[in-house]
Amino acid sequence: MNVLITGGSSGLGAAVARRVADDGGTPLVLDLRPPEDGHAHMLADLTDRTCAERAVHCLARSAGGLDAVVAAAGVDACGTLGDVPADRWERVVAVNLLGTAAVVRAALPYLEHAPNGRIVTVASTLGFRALSDATAYCASKFGVVGFTRALAAELAGRIGVTLLVPGGMDTAFFDDREERYRPGPDAKLNRPEDVAAAVAFALAQPPGCEVRELVVCPAKEPSWP
Repeated sequence: MNVLITGGSSGLGAAVARRVADDGGTPLVLDLRPPEDGHAHMLADLTDRTCAERAVHCLARSAGGLDAVVAAAGVDACGTLGDVPADRWERVVAVNLLGTAAVVRAALPYLEHAPNGRIVTVASTLGFRALSDATAYCASKFGVVGFTRALAAELAGRIGVTLLVPGGMDTAFFDDREERYRPGPDAKLNRPEDVAAAVAFALAQPPGCEVRELVVCPAKEPSWP
């Protein structure tokens, strides 16, 4: 199975890439930096649609096609709407939502020819609930939820579509935040490897069977349900 993974060099994306490889598949990473595991990759900034599309086509052609896409790339910009610079705010939406749509769009012709094509998008529990100082992230992840649900209706019977909704994960995602926006020392966070196992489960479903939505969160996740 050839699986294109955005953000596959770190965090959840890297965990998905490792899981795909462990399961005998071929991870194809699209990221700003090369993956440490040496997987086939292309460097691309998802805010540049043309660059992202070109990277998808290059990876797909070099691998002889695509069987699945996992859109795991994500960024954040914490702060009030008035305090976050406009370019940083817009980059969050450009990467998380528009970048996801661009990669999926470019991958569709390859997935259409796969025997059991699959798409997994990555939203967040903040795609269902809103927090102060998170307008960019909430806007982007609410958008991913709507995009994916509409996409599933559009592609029903042709390509499987799964919406993954993870809670907080123990990754470097929070490292560059101000202290007040980081999880506290007692925060319960999931291992990205455990969330990647849920992605593998969705990808492994037989033709005609789909896992439409998966919420994977710490047992004491305060934002769910």
